[in-house]
Amino acid sequence: MESFDNSRTAGNFSAVKKQKLIAVIVEKLRDDLALYHKAADFARAEATHEQSKAENKYDTRGLEASYLARGQSRQAAEIVLAIEKFEKLPARDFASTDAVDTGALVELKNGKEANIYFLGPRAGGTEVVFEKREVLVITPESPLGSQLMGKKVGDKCVLELAGQKQQFRVSQVW
Repeated sequence: MESFDNSRTAGNFSAVKKQKLIAVIVEKLRDDLALYHKAADFARAEATHEQSKAENKYDTRGLEASYLARGQSRQAAEIVLAIEKFEKLPARDFASTDAVDTGALVELKNGKEANIYFLGPRAGGTEVVFEKREVLVITPESPLGSQLMGKKVGDKCVLELAGQKQQFRVSQVW
C-alpha cells in the first residue's frame, strides 16, 4: 500500500482511497453499534430480571440497570446517526491550496511527530487504522476541528496537550 506521503507526491489522496477510509470508519461504527446493542440488551434484561426487584427502598439495582440501558440505547442511536452521515459524505478531493473543511484528511506535524485527522460530520474520537496509519476522527465542533476549519497547508494551530501548549503545522490536506 502507498503511504500517505507517497500518495501526496503522486497527486491528491484520491477520492477512491478516501471512500475506502470512510468505509473503514463506517465499519468501525457498525462494530461499536453491535457492542452497544448487546450491552443495552444485557442491561435491559438485568433491569427487568426477577432478582433485580427492589427488596427495600435502598435497593436500586434494577433502577440503575434501566438507566444504564437507556444511556446505551441513546449512544447506539447516536452511532446510527453517525453512520448515516458518513454514508452520505462525499469523498471530496482536497488540493494543497484548499482550506480544511468537513471531509478533509489532515496531517499535523510538530517536529518529527505527525498525526492524521479526518474531519467528519459526527463520531468524533473514533480511531481507525488506514494504510498502516492511525487516523482519528474529529468534528468541526471539537476544539481541534474548529481550529482547523479554514486552515491551509503551512498554517499553524496551537493545541493544549497534557496541560502544555504545543504548536502544530498543517503539513498536508487531502
